[in-house]
Amino acid sequence: MKKTMLFATLALVLALFTSCGEKSSGSKLLLNEVLVCNESNYQDDYGQHSAWVEIFNKSYTSADLAGWYLKHSCGAQADTVSYFIPKGDVLTLVKPRQHALFWADGHPNKGTFHTSFILDPDQNNWIGLYDGGGRLVDQVLIKAGLLAADQSYARINDAAEEWEVKGASSDKYVTPSTNNQTLNSNIKRDKFKLQDSTGIGMAITAMSVVFSGLLILFVSFMLAGRIALNLHHRHKSRQHAAHEARKAAAASSSAAAAKAPASSGKVPESEVYAAIAMALYELQANVHDVESNVLTIKRSTPSAWANKANTLRQMPKRK
Repeated sequence: MKKTMLFATLALVLALFTSCGEKSSGSKLLLNEVLVCNESNYQDDYGQHSAWVEIFNKSYTSADLAGWYLKHSCGAQADTVSYFIPKGDVLTLVKPRQHALFWADGHPNKGTFHTSFILDPDQNNWIGLYDGGGRLVDQVLIKAGLLAADQSYARINDAAEEWEVKGASSDKYVTPSTNNQTLNSNIKRDKFKLQDSTGIGMAITAMSVVFSGLLILFVSFMLAGRIALNLHHRHKSRQHAAHEARKAAAASSSAAAAKAPASSGKVPESEVYAAIAMALYELQANVHDVESNVLTIKRSTPSAWANKANTLRQMPKRK
């Protein structure tokens, strides 16, 4: 019993020296929000109102809680209770900038996210988050009487250094499995509403933009049409000039041919006489080969390709 009292006292002293907040760590995962007394707040998957602990992944990459520990101590009543987060559950992989919610109901047999310890609203509740190597990653101490029913102890913003009580006023909500700071208004919208409450300025601006765009399109298409028409006329005029040039060249060549002497196209008489004399000489010289009037046909031996002729029926000779 003395050892139990000593351990609990040391745990409380350590928590107090850390200013009732988190221990600075370079881990991706941090304790983000705790609700001790749940009367009408968020329900678990069994429809029960239980205390819960929220863990936040502050990085922009996924982080796995499998194999980690959640530890709890209630003052000097008992030893610290450890809950080992089992492996094999895909839901323990916390996505970037997302949350994981654990129910402190003392029924770990209900699932991965149901711890083996419970939170006592009448005593100090110390909660520690340990990695798989047993290193303390983050911790928080909720003092007895700090929270009323359905109030949570949470960071001002996700992964912020400072903590505050949520649920005590209308502008601070209890936010399980979501961002700790919620915005109910749009600053730009509110500012525009102050400047133009009736919306006339917005309507005039929108109509001006639309008509300006239509005018720009009309001018653009008109200019493009004119440019295309000018290019077409220019190309057509070039083709006509080239046709006229070819026509003029053909006319000039015809005129030159007409002016040439008529005798230039005739064959000289001396060449005609020479050709006639050559033809007569060849006819008289009888230069062609003398061929015999006897036809000689040599009968060859049929080849393998002509064997069909040997199989034909031979008619008997008539006497």
